[in-house]
Amino acid sequence: MAMLEVKNLGISFGGLRAVNGFHVTIEKNQLYGLIGPNGAGKTTVFNLLTGVYKPDAGSILLDGKDITGESDIEISKAGIARTFQNIRLFSKMSVLDNVKVGMHNHHEYSALAGIFHTPKYKKEEALMDEKAMELLKVFDLADMAETNAANLPYGKQRRLEIARALATDPKLLLLDEPAAGMNPKETGELMDMIRFVRDEFDMTILLIEHDMKLVSGICEKLTMLNFGEVLAEGTTSEVLNDPQVITAYLGE
Repeated sequence: MAMLEVKNLGISFGGLRAVNGFHVTIEKNQLYGLIGPNGAGKTTVFNLLTGVYKPDAGSILLDGKDITGESDIEISKAGIARTFQNIRLFSKMSVLDNVKVGMHNHHEYSALAGIFHTPKYKKEEALMDEKAMELLKVFDLADMAETNAANLPYGKQRRLEIARALATDPKLLLLDEPAAGMNPKETGELMDMIRFVRDEFDMTILLIEHDMKLVSGICEKLTMLNFGEVLAEGTTSEVLNDPQVITAYLGE
């Protein structure tokens, strides 16, 4: 069974068909890339997969479960987590608390328990602290646990955003242009980190990326979007060498 199976997905905005007939099948533990020029519909697809937008056509199956049209909260609970092209951390919160935010779908207590610091509250907070610190150690951020997220260097903010996404305990991790704003050294470190996340966390990863060095270095399969429709799909080598892709995306 595929981890993600999307068929005939579509959405329109004001009469404009932003995504039309999108389809993809991603197997468990795959590193899969979604590429295409600016405005091709890539982020719209991510928003459809995560419940930000509700599709007006098609279906989304996650690990065999139909999540089509579910809310973003329900989809997060089902097992999809994402990062964003523009980093969206809680800048005035500590590194530790940013990671703990991602855990609240799985650790619940009442508002009164939080106000009065009941034993249940203390137990849940202790469990979250422990798990959050484990994640921060994995991403080499443990020594910055009490630092405000805004004070982290850019590359470490990217690491923190991925750590927070993993804190939701997802089955599928969506990375939206994770290399944006990075220098070549940081991009190389990011490639190693994405591979590590896939292997260490038994994770399936779908990423949007414009950095073709990163795409060709880590993605096993690709789908190319153009004007909201699938232009090409297949192995990374097949897609990047497809004449239509070269013409539409690489401009050659």
